[in-house]
Formats: sequence, C-alpha cells, structure tokens
Amino acid sequence: MPSRKTAAPFLRRIAGACLAGALVAGGVVAATQSPASPRLAGEAPPPTSALGLWYRTPASDHALRAMDASRDSRQAGTAEWVRALPVGNGRLGGMVFGGIVHERLQLNEDTLWAGRPYDPVNPDAKGALPEVRRLLAERKYAEAAKLVEAKVMSKPLAQMPYQTIGDLALTFPEVDAVEDYRRDLDLATATAHVSYTSGGVTFSREVFASAPAQVIVVRLTANRPGQITFTARLHTPQRAMIEATADGDLVMRGVNGDGAGATADGRPMTGALRFEARLRVLPTGGTRSASGDAVIVHDADAVTLLIAAATSYRTYEDVTADPAARVAAALDPASSESVDALRAAHLRDYQQLFNRVTLDLGPSKRVPTDERVRAFGDGDDPGLAALYFQYGRYLLIASSRPGSQPANLQGLWNESMSPPWGSKYTININTEMNYWPALSTNLAETMDPLTAMVSDLSVTGARTAREMYGAGGWMAHHNTDLWRATGPIDGPQWGMWPSGGAWLTLPLWDRYEYNGDRDYLRRIYPLLKGAAQFFLDTLVEELTHHWLVTSPSLSPENPHPFGTSLTAGPAMDEEILRELFSNAIAAARTLGVDSDLQRKWRATRARLTPLQIGSAGQLREWLEDWDMQAPEIHHRHVSHLFALFPGHDIDVRRTPELAAAVKRSLQIRGDQATGWATAWRISLWARLADGNHAYDILKFLLGPERTYPNMFDAHPPFQIDGNFGGTSAIAEMLLQCDAREIRVLPALPAAWPDGRVTGLRARGGFEIDLTWKNGRLERTTVRSLLGQPLRLRRGNTLRTFDRLPRGGTLALLDDHLQQDRQR
Repeated sequence: MPSRKTAAPFLRRIAGACLAGALVAGGVVAATQSPASPRLAGEAPPPTSALGLWYRTPASDHALRAMDASRDSRQAGTAEWVRALPVGNGRLGGMVFGGIVHERLQLNEDTLWAGRPYDPVNPDAKGALPEVRRLLAERKYAEAAKLVEAKVMSKPLAQMPYQTIGDLALTFPEVDAVEDYRRDLDLATATAHVSYTSGGVTFSREVFASAPAQVIVVRLTANRPGQITFTARLHTPQRAMIEATADGDLVMRGVNGDGAGATADGRPMTGALRFEARLRVLPTGGTRSASGDAVIVHDADAVTLLIAAATSYRTYEDVTADPAARVAAALDPASSESVDALRAAHLRDYQQLFNRVTLDLGPSKRVPTDERVRAFGDGDDPGLAALYFQYGRYLLIASSRPGSQPANLQGLWNESMSPPWGSKYTININTEMNYWPALSTNLAETMDPLTAMVSDLSVTGARTAREMYGAGGWMAHHNTDLWRATGPIDGPQWGMWPSGGAWLTLPLWDRYEYNGDRDYLRRIYPLLKGAAQFFLDTLVEELTHHWLVTSPSLSPENPHPFGTSLTAGPAMDEEILRELFSNAIAAARTLGVDSDLQRKWRATRARLTPLQIGSAGQLREWLEDWDMQAPEIHHRHVSHLFALFPGHDIDVRRTPELAAAVKRSLQIRGDQATGWATAWRISLWARLADGNHAYDILKFLLGPERTYPNMFDAHPPFQIDGNFGGTSAIAEMLLQCDAREIRVLPALPAAWPDGRVTGLRARGGFEIDLTWKNGRLERTTVRSLLGQPLRLRRGNTLRTFDRLPRGGTLALLDDHLQQDRQR
C-alpha cells in the first residue's frame, strides 16, 4: 500500500468527516437540524450467542450524513462508520448503524466503480524501457525513475475507485428515552440485530444479506401490534434520480462517477455504468403510502424491507446489461417468499460454509465488544482472538462468493465516492492477503472470484505485456480495478513493479494442492503458463554474477538509499518467480504437457538470484546489501521475507541459516506497523515457531490502535486485509503445511494453554481437528479427503503414513502422535 504520507489527505478528511446533519436526495444537498439522541437507560444483557459482536449504544442515531456537493468527501473510516456492523452476500453489502430514531443502512454493490472500460498503457513505454534498464545497470537510479515517470507510467496515472450506492434511511418517531438498548452481529447466523424498549414496547430489527435471494432483508417487529411507524428514503452522492412508485417501492436510478484523468488518446474517464437500487416495503397491518421520494408506514404490526441493486456491468469491457431487469429478477421472487423462508434459505447457504471450522481458545468476557478491544492487552480474554478469527471468516464469506467480484481493499463495504487508495485491488500484498485464510480455514469457494479476476487479467495483462514490454504471456503491476487495468500507476516508487500477476497465480496453485482437482488445474494452467512466459521474455542478466533479474522493478514501496525505490532484481521478485516456475513445472508435469517448456522454466529458475544474507545478519532485500542504509528501516512492507511466508523456500528446519536471517530482518523492522503489515509479521513469527512473540504482536493487532470498535482493521484508515491476515495468522499458529509435511500446534503461545479447533484444512486434502490442554497436544484427528500420503509433525516428532484411504479418519494421541487403536 502507498505510504502514510500518501494517505495524509485521506486522514485529514477523516478527521473532519463527522459533520452531521446534511441530506443528499438525488445528488442535492439540503441542510437539516439533527435532534438530540434519545437517552439510554438500563443495561441490556449480552446476546445468547457468544459468537458475535455486540454493543449497548448505536453507532450513530443520525442517518443523515454530511456529504460534500462535489460527491467526493466521504471517506471510509469515519468515526461512526467504523462502529457500524457489516452484512454482505458477496455482491451486496450493508453497514447497519442501529440508530433509534434515525437508522442508516449504508449500501454497496460490488460492480459500482467509477469510470469506464479503458486501456492505460502508455504508448511511449516500450521505447523507453531499454534506456531505463541501461540506467539501472549503470546505477543511475534517480535518472531511471525520472524517465519512468515521464515515459512509462500509465495514462491515466490513477486507476478507478470503488464507490458507494448510497444509504437507506429509516426515520422513526421521536422518543426521549429507551431502555435496554442492544445491537449485535451474530456470526453464527450472519444477522445483525437491534432491540430496545420504549413506552413499554420492545422493538426489534434484524438485517441479513441473502446470497440465495440476492437481496438484503430488513425485518422490523414489535411485541405489541400496530406499533411500527417510519419513513423510508434513499440517499446517494451519485448522479441519480430517486422516486417512490405508486405500488410502494423506492427506486434510485443513476450513473456511476467519473474517474480522474484521461487515456493516452485523450478520452476522459467518464462514467459509463448505469445502476438501479430498489427498496420494497412489505408491511403486515397498518398503512403504507408513497410521497415524492419517501415511503411512509403507519401503525404496522411488522414490516419486511427488501433491498436489491445492480449495475449494467457484464465484464471489464462490456457495460450493456440492464440493471432494472437484474433488480427485478432478484426482488420479485424474494417478495413472494415469507421472511421465514428467506431466513431459512440464508442460514442453509451461509452455515454450510461458516460451520466448517470451530475454534475455542478459552473464556470470553461477556462485555460489549468495543470494551473487549480496548482491554485485550490485559491478557484475560482469549476468546476475543477466537472471535476475531471467526469474524475474518465471516467477512470473507460476506465479501467474496462465486459470481461476485473479489474482496477489495475494504472487502465489500465503502461509504465514499473517493475512498483511500480507491478501495481497489492492490496486488503487491493486499489482495493476496485477503485470501490467505480461504484455504486453511476451509472456505475454498470464496476464491472463485479471485480465480475469475486472474483469468480476466491474463487477457488485459497480455495486452500490457505486448504493447508495453514487447513480450509474450501476461503480467500485471501493483494494482488493478473493476476494469482489470494492468499498467503501472501512482508513480515510479509504487507502480513500477512487474510481479503482481505472478504473485496472483500462486494462491491458485495453492488451491490445487489443497483440493487435488485436475479439472481446476486444467483451468488455471494457462494462467501459470502465461505468467511464466512473460518472465522468460523479460528477465535480464545482471553483470556481476550473471543472474537473471527483473528490470525495472522495486521492493514494494520501500525506497532504497539512492533516492528512489526503482532497481533491478529485488529479492521478492526472485522469490515469487522461484515459486511461479516451480508451480508451472509441477502443473505441466501433472497434466503431461509442455515438456520443452518445463526444461526452459527449470533452466531459468536455476539462474535466479539466490537468497542472500547481509552484513547485519539480515535477509537481503535488494540485489546489493543496502538494507541498513535504507531511509525507512522500519518500513511496513516486509516483501523480502516472502520466502518464509506466504512462500515456502525458507523453513526453520530445512534452511536454519536463512530462517535466522529472516528473524534478524524482523527484529530490525520492528513488530508494530500498519494493520495488514502487523498481521503479516504475526504469520512470519509463527513460521519461525515463536508462538509467544507472534501472540505479543497479535495483542497489538487486536488492540484499539489497530482494531476499530466494529473490529474492522485499522490500517489506519480501514483496510480489510488486516482482518484476513489476522485470521490467517491465528490459523498459522495452530497448523502449518507445505508440500512436505503438516505441523500441528507449531507456534502455540502460552496465552492459549487449553483449546480446541476443528475443520482446518491442509495440503494434500486433509481436514484436521486438534485438542490441547496445559500446552500439550491431547488429540489429533485427521480426515483424508483425497487418499494421499501423510507426514505429520509435532515438534521433533514426525509420523509418516504411506496412505490413508479416501474418506478415512486417523486419530492420534498426545505430543507423540500415537495412534488411537480404539478408533
């Protein structure tokens, strides 16, 4: 991710974003006067389910938000927004604020981004790159960077941002006080709730995003009939018209925002998407009426609200779909179902994913979640780490489902027209980190959108490879967006990195190693093959050792001592390419194809720069030993440590000297960084088998400096990758695997002396349950889904089982992994 300096404008806007009291209807700003929030009395008990987030105060009682008329001032991470609770079905997302008089549901649809289809390649780039390489070979780094900035960077220089659709605002009658207020998000049911008592009546709301029905469902009830009265409106910063229809729907129709800049041929990035959002109000009892841009319900017994939204996006090059038809295709069938039927289908769909893994790390404090976050460093709430783990799984299910877009920098949730870093796909760490927990925590299906995006990028990236580099295959730089742009953006220090596409292929190969699906391997093999071909065509020989290196490139976002980050052959590139060529060779061998290419890949891999240890005992980040002179020695990125995690070339047993060099690099870098970078450090220490150090960093990640009240990750501002990285890191502390062996409890901290986990997945098609007590393994249960050989390690004990039958179960006892003969 770009530096904190780059983020400063966003942070300044966030600091000034709590300007309550403006309403946007159809893009027109109208000032309003916000009344005082109702007084809260009583103390609501915790929810019955301990597997959830809960609070005794609303995120805000103001549904009406200040929005700048320019439609670009709202920034993710505002104080109220990061207290709201997220729901999502992969495609539609909502943030539930839980207001008493003014309820706000901030809404997203995952294809509503700014701009239009475009090709960002700079036509001057191909001619300039040989000179850039010459300057780098002559160590004229600043001159090379200037040439890249002038001739190579994309047009436009920025990619397109992800944007909000707007809000659903529900205004209820004014009240002076309520009793026993509580709002919660139940992870077991993927449902947000609000409840309170006013005037002797208990009011309840539930909100869930149904993947089967493709709608967001809001259910309003009371314990006495005729008590529900409210006005519903839709608001948006987009260019849109909003009206209430005669049959009681609220409809918003509009076009997406414009992007910044223009392509090389001078065409501006004018918005080309059409969208529609529709609210259907279904009361039981009472009356419903429509007036202008509002629907009013009086004296109902209960009300079901259904929200559907869609855009005209078909693919990154086709925006001709009919959003109204798509909305009707979801909303009309859902309207014919009872809320009980909608809820039951939602639970069946969600729980068959979420319930695959359980985790118990010890007791949980039964106090509101924001209080638990503030106090986590005290060390007496191990259950919060388990909740954080499951919350990450919940967020991945909610933001990435088959048929949706992949989870972006904010997953699915964004209240802004111009969010930090565009809420795009940053593929020099952040997008990959989003999917780190997908395989280990048994959610492989959530990777389908990632696979689809990489397939798209293999097409747009082939154009970039050809037109920018004169190369075959395909590639992508450090970011992409809805339009699958693959050129270098932002500036040379961040964007001139050619290995984003290569990295994206690695989790696809990982998925094959977990599931053994040959049909899936046949689908992804062309992606691996094309990524490898690009580097066969573009690697250059460095002059001292005659190694093959990338040029131009950089160690993601980290400046070296010579005035730029631009260089040749950074360690991370070589580490990624070692894995890419190995995976391509293994895939081709498995499929029985491309024997000549296998030989080329093997020969090229052998000429990559080896891992090197520097003068301070650290793993070298660059081709030369610059680490200790780098201007940002505590930089957030730890790119050169990729080979330990998520890579596999470094291991504490197989390569102890290199593992020690990684440890020294981590000590130099420091433990505390941005949210996602902190999560990465936890996994690295877990791979070094130092569970107590990993846990010390986890305490920082789960504390108030890096976790918002709604448990969103604080970069700051909000980025969801830290949540996913934290979930993955907890799994790494309990179970690790590579192609050689599976390690159980490899980094168990003293803070979790007793616990149990079920359903974790490992390479080779294994599903594993673990139970431990007093820091010692009590029982290991292994289910074999593919019938593969098993090598299982606990500390210095290694057990090998030549073959487990497909569908078979193996039970092992204690730290010695003794087979339970009674099973």
